[in-house]
Parts: sequence; C-alpha cells; structure tokens
Amino acid sequence: MTPDRIRLGLMLLLVAGRAESQTLPLVHSSNPLAEARSGLYYQPWVEAERDWRFDLTLDYASMVEYGLGGTTSDTTYLLDAEALRVNLNVTRALGGRNFLLGEIVVGGLYDGFMDGFLDWYHGLFGIPYPEREGRPQNEFDAYYRPQGGKAADFDRTGFYLGDLRLGVGRRFDEHFQSMVSLTLPTRTGDTGFERGVVSLAWLSTIRAKPAERLRYEGSFGFGYTPTHGDLSGIQEKYFFQATSGMRWRMVKGLWPYVNFLVHSPYYTRSGAQQLDKWDAAIDFGGVIRFRNGREFRFGMTEDLAPTGPAVDGVFRFGFGW
Repeated sequence: MTPDRIRLGLMLLLVAGRAESQTLPLVHSSNPLAEARSGLYYQPWVEAERDWRFDLTLDYASMVEYGLGGTTSDTTYLLDAEALRVNLNVTRALGGRNFLLGEIVVGGLYDGFMDGFLDWYHGLFGIPYPEREGRPQNEFDAYYRPQGGKAADFDRTGFYLGDLRLGVGRRFDEHFQSMVSLTLPTRTGDTGFERGVVSLAWLSTIRAKPAERLRYEGSFGFGYTPTHGDLSGIQEKYFFQATSGMRWRMVKGLWPYVNFLVHSPYYTRSGAQQLDKWDAAIDFGGVIRFRNGREFRFGMTEDLAPTGPAVDGVFRFGFGW
C-alpha cells in the first residue's frame, strides 16, 4: 500500500461520522439457557429521522460454568460450549413518534476452538478461571442432573433459526422511548434450549447529553415467559433488566462505549447457583460512524459475576445502515 493511500484511509476515518453516533449497540444474552427463558434484551434508541433502520450483529461466545453437588464428581449442572449468534434487527418509522420493530436470529452451538486462547487471555490479566480446570478443551457438554427432580440434557447444533420478535414503540420526546414486543416460538432444532412459548417484554430507553462529546443511554424492562419443557419446575416466569451505558466521541466518527447490564434470575431453587443468581455483564468496544449514517461496531461482552449466568467472553461485530 502506497503512503498516499494510507493517508487517504486515515483521512476517511477522521472525517467519518460528522453526524453524531446515535446509539449504543444492541445486546442479547449469549447464554442459551438464559435466552431460552427471558425475552428481555437491550434495545437502543430508535432514530426519529430514519424511515428504515437495519442492524446486523454477530456474537461469538465461549462459556463454561457448572454447579457441584456434594463432590466434584457430583455435578448438578454443566454448560461447556461455544455459541454463534447472528441477529438482524429492523425498525420502521410510522410517522411522528411511533415505530415498528422486527428481529430474527440464526446461530449454532459448537465444541469450539477458543479454550486455549481464553486460558491465555485470562492468565495474561490475572483473572481467575477455575471453571476451566479439569475440563477437556474444546468439547461440548451440557446437562442438568439434580439429586431430586427432573433431569435434562442439551445438544449442540450446527445451525438453528431462532425466535421471531415483533414489537411496536413510541418516542415520547427526545429523551425517552418505550416499546412492547413479543417473541414467537419459531426456533428450529430439538436441542433442549428452545423457549417454546410466546414471551412478552416491555422495554424503555432513556438518553441524555451530559457533555458535548458524551452521550448517556440507560434502560429498564420487565418480561413474562410462561414455563415450558423439562425444566418448568425451576423456571422463573417474571423478569427484570436494567442497563446503564455511555459513549464518548474520541475523534470525529470514532465513539468508544461501555454498557453495564443486570438481569434478574432466570431459574429458582435449581441447586445450582449459576442458574439462580442475577446476571451481570459489561459490554464495551467502539463504534465508527460514517457520514452517510452507517456504522461499524466492534467490542466484547464480559462476565462481571463469575458465579452467575453471564458468558465468560463474547466477541462482537456489527453493522448498522
């Protein structure tokens, strides 16, 4: 590459995004047992000036968590997997302050290939990772086997079509929007991770401008999902989620961001605290917004509560147009 082309590429990056970045990235849980229960997620602000908006997000997650019974050989719950999630979120302005929303996901659950890298990554930063000790590398396994009660086994799958989401929302002013959505049980593949029923979610997003280069977005939501399947005896039905995040314009169209998320327990009295505890995670990375309004996003989601259901590490890439 010639020096002139390098300079041209740098200039394009610096002038990209003279229009302000409008949103934090959309966030879903990558834990398949969490996704099988709650229809809550982080819905970013829907821009008023766009008739159509498309957001494509690719998440690749590695996870290992287990709950022990009386001994290390008595494992009540185990989830050791890598997960791919590709999510398309579409919004359509209805005129004025109202909008429609649609969303579909495809993905897969695999043995994976990242265990060695994550061992190195956690060791580099001195992050304890005891769940990995004693587990074979890059090998899928998932089950729930309580001493009393119904057991369940879960299967990997190379491809599945996820649940379809449909919703309607309203921007009440430039600082507050609210929406209601339903997920329909369209997931394919009989792996044990299916939600299997309609779920309901009410989500509200708040935004503010504390400083010239700083933008704040927070949200809260309530959800309801009927119990279903082999784990119906330990499933929660009512859910709460809250998020709080900021993005900062570092240079022209480059916006670093951070978003903190908490979610109420997905299960109860399971005998495995990894299922019964609150979910806490941090999503962080950067957004490059171009002059035409398109965005490229990159980042990671990390578990903030090692004994909870958040995923150990999720690598995230996204495009918005």
